[in-house]
Amino acid sequence: MTEKFDIIIVGGGPASLSAAIYAGRAEMKTLVLERLMVGGQVATTWQVDNYPGFPEGVEGPELIQRMEAQAKRFGAEFRNEEVTHIDIEGQDKVVTTNRNVCRSPTLVLATGADPRKLDVPGEDELRGRGVSYCGTCDAPFFRDKKVVVVGGGDAALTEALFISRFASHITIIHRRDEFRAEKIYQTEISEHANIGTELDAVVESINGKDKVESVTVRNVKTKETKDIPCDGVFIFIGHQPNTQFLQNLFPDQSGGPIQTDLDMMTSIPGVFAIGDVRQHSYRQIATAVGEGATAAIAAEHWIAEHITRKHQ
Repeated sequence: MTEKFDIIIVGGGPASLSAAIYAGRAEMKTLVLERLMVGGQVATTWQVDNYPGFPEGVEGPELIQRMEAQAKRFGAEFRNEEVTHIDIEGQDKVVTTNRNVCRSPTLVLATGADPRKLDVPGEDELRGRGVSYCGTCDAPFFRDKKVVVVGGGDAALTEALFISRFASHITIIHRRDEFRAEKIYQTEISEHANIGTELDAVVESINGKDKVESVTVRNVKTKETKDIPCDGVFIFIGHQPNTQFLQNLFPDQSGGPIQTDLDMMTSIPGVFAIGDVRQHSYRQIATAVGEGATAAIAAEHWIAEHITRKHQ
């Protein structure tokens, strides 16, 4: 038997939890589907210092637990199920998981995006102990320390500029002989005395026992290797949105981030996208929470306009 909800939210990060809170408060029958654990990347972040209302900071798991409890208080139902397929049948969105089939007039996609990894020795072992994928989140922990930034696009250079406010020295490692970032960022980088570059180079390994101590890099032209001492490694080589199972819904977007309007609605009426999976996402907890609230409110209005009135 297919279960019916007012709104189904796929994903369990801060954007999803915010949407669930607002949907529950609106007395919408709300289902949250998360294939792993609720919280996403925040659940593995030991300290969050830039979320409003916590002047001393808050541990990521605690913040997520509070959000989840709040959503449940307003009636949201949570299930650990993996969504395998989504179909559109008229105004219904039919969501198939590894256990059930559910349908609802509105659907919120909050499946997130994973940072692309270097896939080198030491990266996984030292994640959270010097290896980071977010300068805005973690740069303050590296005040007066030496760090390495990996990447050559806009994200790498803009994050390096931000990190330079805290770190004593930054080495930007890029596999090509010139950056791909906009010239304005390249100019800014060249004007910073505490930022150096290592071009035509790739990271071979990230070294350290309990924390990052150095990286081993190889010159792609000369094949020579050397170690660069550092306290942290920030990796900015792109993100991969978790949209592989949505190809039938958005064939023109080729598995990339999902485009939305200002209400977070996608090209499919009644389907919304929020958080890291959305195009132009800032990948911050605060902005994700705002997007979740926006989507839930817009979903409530969409139902009132297209579902409730239809039966009046």
